[in-house]
This record gives sequence, structure tokens and C-alpha cells, in this order.
Amino acid sequence: MEFICTECQAAQAATPDVWRCRRCGGIFDLKERSPFQAEAIDTRNPGLWRYRAMLGIPEGAQPVALGEGLTPLVPVLFAGRLVHFKVESLAPTGSFKDRGTSVLVTTLRAWGVIRAADDSSGNAGASFAAYAAHAGLAAEVFTPAHASAAKLAQIEIFGAKLNRIEGVREKATEALEEATRGGLVYASHAWSPYTLEGTKTITYELWEQLSGRVGGPAAGAAEDGVPDYFLCPVGQGSMLLGAYRGFKDLQAAGLIGRLPRIIAVQSVGCPPIVEAVHQGLDRSAPIEKKPSVAEGIMLARPLRDREILRAVRETGGCALAVTDEETIAARRALARTGLFVEPTSAVVAAALRKLDLPGVIVAGLTGSGLKSPA
Repeated sequence: MEFICTECQAAQAATPDVWRCRRCGGIFDLKERSPFQAEAIDTRNPGLWRYRAMLGIPEGAQPVALGEGLTPLVPVLFAGRLVHFKVESLAPTGSFKDRGTSVLVTTLRAWGVIRAADDSSGNAGASFAAYAAHAGLAAEVFTPAHASAAKLAQIEIFGAKLNRIEGVREKATEALEEATRGGLVYASHAWSPYTLEGTKTITYELWEQLSGRVGGPAAGAAEDGVPDYFLCPVGQGSMLLGAYRGFKDLQAAGLIGRLPRIIAVQSVGCPPIVEAVHQGLDRSAPIEKKPSVAEGIMLARPLRDREILRAVRETGGCALAVTDEETIAARRALARTGLFVEPTSAVVAAALRKLDLPGVIVAGLTGSGLKSPA
């Protein structure tokens, strides 16, 4: 198995001690990704690992699974139109991060790793701590000291060593990068291509759910399994990129004839992708970060910003930012439908109240409301 640098195209053997390109510092993808094959779906498996044949994990690896995947697709009349909410907040640790973490930790265990660390604003750290505990790995998590107390409590209850770092979100990353010089394996949900291998399964599920292959036909759904719009919050952009790659896989397999318009939603406190779209840039726009209730997407420069922007533009989508006031109000409105999410997730509900989107709409709800005080 090999990685390939997305910047300089250098190839590198896939090993646990390599997390970025040694030549230019760029971010890796898998050199060869498995194509989607509908006939290879293990229909006996009710979760993410039904798509094992499409995941680029080491041969013979035993899945580290806690029941992730196949989350509900709930149709709700919201903001005057029918919206299908992909409720990732019902994942084992309460966030969509479990998809990528399951595949990443499966790979780490197959490589023989016994101790590793991640940096996170909270959800990815909680997910990593849980799956590492299930796999028997010693885990460390570096987080901002101001992260949600509920998320920090999750990390600690799973037995991970918690390193609270003062300052903005990026300081936690800097602290962990420094720690890797002492030999600590950096199991980064942001840098690792295995995270996106797990996250892309959200699209595979949508195709099965919208077309009625699993769960029966969804009300108001598209028979071809493709929504007209896909909305999600964007920090590092792993949900957006996972969905984009998954739709591209389905298109390459000849199973869908079009891509949905992808809509990236950010906070006005930290909108590097929104500004890049508006300014016509191919990298994140320089911004001055301000505090926001949407703590999970407060990243001034997503590592895979080029691909995020390409996904938005290629699909004819857009990017917009919402205020904290709009987010809090939308969170309350969403809760009145029975869906309780954290503010980071609620930015998509705020966006839906501002956009006129005809057709089939899917919006990703990334994290549980139990992670953040009401």
C-alpha cells in the first residue's frame, strides 16, 4: 500500500510513522482507491462495514467497530420545504467522526500500533478515544482548553490521556506535532486518508436509502439515489469531502448520472472557504478568526482546502456563513422537530432558512446536542 502526496505527487509507503509528505510537507491520499461495486456490498452487515470491499484498508485487517454507519435519514418539513436530515448525531460517540475513526483505528491496529494520538476540537478526539479503547490502543488527545466540557469528559471516560492546550484550535495541532518528534504516532483524523475512506460511506448509504435499497423508499426521495443538494458544516471538511468522493465513486461505477450541488456552511466567525468561493481563490482566504458557538468548525485553513473548493465548484454548489444568532435560533427550531444537535450541526439548519433550494435536499447533522449545553 502506498500514499501519494496531493501537492508534489511523491509516492511513499503507507506506514504509521508517515503522516505527511517528507519531500514537501503536503497531505496524502491513497495512491490507489478501491472502486465502488454494488455487488460487493455485504447486505448482512447493518453498518459501515457492509462496504468493506470499497475501503482501502490493509489486507486481513479486522474491523474495529462499535456499530457505526447506516444512520437514519429523517424527512422533516423544515423552513417551508421537505428536508432529509442524515442524523449522524446517532453514531456511537454522537458524531459522524466515528465513520473515519473506525477505518483509521482498524488500520492502526493492523499495522501493530499500540500508542497513538490525535488533535481535535472535541468530537474527533472523543471518537478516537472510544475506538482506541475498543482496539486496546493507548490514546492521547490534544484539545483546546476551552472545548466543550461534555466532549472533554467523553475523551477522559474512555481512558485517553487528555492534553488541554491554551489558545486557539490550531495550538492543539502545533502541540501534538511537537510531541510526534518524541516518537508518538500521529493518528490525525485531518491528515490521514483513511478518515475519508470511512467518511465516504455516508454517500453510499444515501444512495441505498434514497433509492429504497435499504429501509424502504424515503418520502419525497430521488429514485436514482441522488439528492439535488447536499449541505454540511465545514471545518476541516471531512464530511463534505467524504460525500463528494462517495458521489464520484458512484458516478464512476455508472450508478448515478449526476452529482448533487454541494453546499458548504461555515460560521461568520471563521469563514475561510466561504470567502475563498466569493473571491475566486483556489486556497482558503486569509481571515481574522472570531469566537463562535460553532466550535467544531473554527479552523482558519482546512488542510484539504483545494479539494473542498473544487468539490463546491465542480458540483455547481455554493458556500455561505451564518451568524451565532441564526445558528442558535435554528438549533431551537430543529429541536422542535425532535432533532437535537450541537451548534456546529445547527449551522446547516440556519443555512436552510436562508436558501431557496427546489428539489431533494439532504443535510448532514454532524453531532449530538448532548455534547453542548442547551
